[in-house]
Amino acid sequence: VQLQASGGGLVQAGDSLRLSCAASGGTLSNYGMAWFRQALGKEREFVAAISWGGRFTDFADSVKGRFTISRNNAKDTMLLQMNNLKSEDTAVYYCAARTSSTISTMRRLTEYRYWGQGTQVTVSS
Repeated sequence: VQLQASGGGLVQAGDSLRLSCAASGGTLSNYGMAWFRQALGKEREFVAAISWGGRFTDFADSVKGRFTISRNNAKDTMLLQMNNLKSEDTAVYYCAARTSSTISTMRRLTEYRYWGQGTQVTVSS
């Protein structure tokens, strides 16, 4: 499956953005999905994940209450709604897909085999 992330941009602190991840070459419903991000000079970190059918979600503590994740398997898309953005949210955001359905490992970067190209989110304070 190929993934294409989009929706990034330059916003001010407190603003909102919605990132999209579109899948092609495969059926999204067969994959657990997640968003990771990587700030300049830092390691890639977990942001949010959603299970195959969307029943289970998980969020990093730093974004809990501000970000929501959703998916539309019929349209092979996944969304990340980001509200009340902070300067520390500045990073390249990557969508990823995995074939495993194990809930306990949703946050694990190494679980994800398929990656999108990333979309830049910059939040000015």
